[in-house]
Amino acid sequence: MDLRWWWVRHAPVVGHRGELNGQKDVPCDTSDSRAFAALAAVLPADAVWVTSHLSRARDTAAAIVAAGRIAPALIIERDFSEQSFGDWAGYTWEEIALRDPAESRRFWTDPVGLAPPGGESFAALTARVAAAIERFSDGRAGDVIAVAHGGVIRAAVALALGLDPKQAMAVAVDNLSLTRLDRIAGGTLRGKGGAWRVVAVNRPPY
Repeated sequence: MDLRWWWVRHAPVVGHRGELNGQKDVPCDTSDSRAFAALAAVLPADAVWVTSHLSRARDTAAAIVAAGRIAPALIIERDFSEQSFGDWAGYTWEEIALRDPAESRRFWTDPVGLAPPGGESFAALTARVAAAIERFSDGRAGDVIAVAHGGVIRAAVALALGLDPKQAMAVAVDNLSLTRLDRIAGGTLRGKGGAWRVVAVNRPPY
């Protein structure tokens, strides 16, 4: 049987002003009841639920669950956490350029392959997420609802479409959007035991 991945990006961060949060744990705004009801209506009732360990993913999942009046167990997968921005977490790109001009200039020579100080590169994120998806998919069939982050969902799309990390950066993933990626049983993907079908990317909740 196929395995259907239903990816939801977390709700908007409270007071977001363009700063990089990454693996910094910050609260999200779960007041859009219409969006959560719409997601609960379209997501499959009998699914495995998985989130990152960050509260904005867990709280978003809890809001969808409450809207759907269901009570699934939530699996925490730390490898579905957002890219780590290290020392730059909590600052905007403009603030980083002022605070750390030399490192900022170096980073922008290769923003996909280079990591912020104390953080990880987007290329490293895509490898981490791809490995976690393959590990989580192995031996499963049915539906997985994964509530995660923009970078993580870009990495999932990259795996499904065979994109390199630079190409994956071009994929838009809005807050509370739905991305559906099906892992096809019996297919082949670069010598592995599954191929992918892209059903929807960045679909708004309503």
